Order: sequence, then structure tokens, then C-alpha cells
Amino acid sequence: MVRFENVTFEYIRRDEEGNVDSITTALDDLSLNIKKGEFVAILGSNGSGKSTLARHINALLKPTEGKVLIAGIDTADDDDALEIRQRAGMVFQNPDNQIIAETIEEDVAFGPENMGMPTDEMQQRVDEALKRVGLYKKRHESPNRLSGGQKQKVAIAGILAMKPECIIFDEPTAMLDPAGRRMIVETAHELNKKDGITIILITHNMEETVGADRIIVMDKGKIALQGTPRQVFSKGEALKALGTEVPAMTELAQRIGLEGCILTREEFVEAYKKALR
Repeated sequence: MVRFENVTFEYIRRDEEGNVDSITTALDDLSLNIKKGEFVAILGSNGSGKSTLARHINALLKPTEGKVLIAGIDTADDDDALEIRQRAGMVFQNPDNQIIAETIEEDVAFGPENMGMPTDEMQQRVDEALKRVGLYKKRHESPNRLSGGQKQKVAIAGILAMKPECIIFDEPTAMLDPAGRRMIVETAHELNKKDGITIILITHNMEETVGADRIIVMDKGKIALQGTPRQVFSKGEALKALGTEVPAMTELAQRIGLEGCILTREEFVEAYKKALR
């Protein structure tokens, strides 16, 4: 679904006269494959290159060097940008930045409408997407009356109406309360399991990643670690050196000396009972 081939991306800052003032390498000769239907979580400290990587998948940025392919389509060609964004939609950190219409229904219809989709097909897609995220009964309401988590669901429905093969979540829960965070992460897993949509979740919250198929930890524009959640979080000291923590249950289990890499509350309870016995 997603292929990075030796990708380097540089942010170039210029002075008032247009001369190069500084160059920051955000992605450094990065190669990466993400399979169709995979759920991948991407971690890393601030400045590690997570969001820059995400914007390459959606063709919002293009490599300084190397190549990015989305479902086999090269992002370097401007003529293919619309098709790429139909295949790989993005949900951003602040849902208010993605809401532009007066009603929920109109907001979800914005993408299909701009594709020039026939009205009947567009309405069908909008209805399906809103039912999928549980907001169909609120379709005539203003999105501004919704909670933060519900606003993110409107943004997700807007992407679903485009029938994407992949959705990139760029720190979608950063501005939400715990209930809103759970709602969005559960929705992402449901879309992955039931619809086979490739999910790429960029987050600072370790608990949100334990159900992923694979975790990628970035550092200075490179992949520092990758593997299953259990493989990655078993390397606690290496993660801390990279400015990344482990899930709370993993940390607690390690501190009291429980055996194995504990990821969830349920695993912690079972391991604790075993230790008591």
C-alpha cells in the first residue's frame, strides 16, 4: 500500500534576500513498506520526522530525494495528487481545522462533491459514512455543537465517503479527553478489522499502539526500531534513550518485577495473580 524508497526530505529556510539560511533534514534516506490492510503505529519524540512522513503518504509533501509510491502511484506527479488523496485520506490533530460546512452532512459531502460525483452516489456515500461512525441521526446538526471526539468522527466520515484504501491519523487524539481518545482509537481498529482499511496511526500515547500489527519508532528522520508491540516495548531502555516511553502497564509490571512484556491491564492482572500464587 505504501512504499518509501530511500526518501530524504529537507526543510529549507531562507533569509529575507532569498538565500538559504538553514537546512533541516526531516527524513534521512528512509525506506519503508506498509502492506494493504496493516495497522501500523508510528512513534517518536518531537522532531523525529513522524508528521513529515505522514504528509508524504498523502502527497502534501514530496521527497527531496527518493520515491514514495501509494498503491503503486508515484507522488511526484502532480496530476496524480487527487487520486492519491482519494486512496490515502488524512485525519489531522485538530478536528476544527477540517470542519468547513454548516451541517455534518454537508461537511462529509465536501470531498465527494469536489470529485464531481453524481448526487445520488454522493448522498449514498455520505449516509453510509455517517452510519459507519454513528452520526447519521445527527446529520442535519451543526458540527460545532459536537464534542472533540465526535468532530474527529465527522472528519473520519469525510474520509470514508471518498472510499479510501488507507487512512493516516496524525496525532488525532492529542486534543481529546480520555473518552474521546478511546472513541477514535476504537473506530480506527474497527475500520481496519471490518473494512480492511490500512491504518497508519501517529501518536505520542503508548496505550493507543498496543493493538497495532506493527510499531515503527522514528529518530532523526530514520527508523530506529520496529516490530510487534511486544517486541518494541520489551526494549524499554532503548525506547527511553530515544525519548519514548512504554505503556503504563508495561512500566508498572517492570517496576514490581513481573515476568514478560505486559501490555494491557488484563495481562497485568493475570501476571500479578500468577506472581501471588
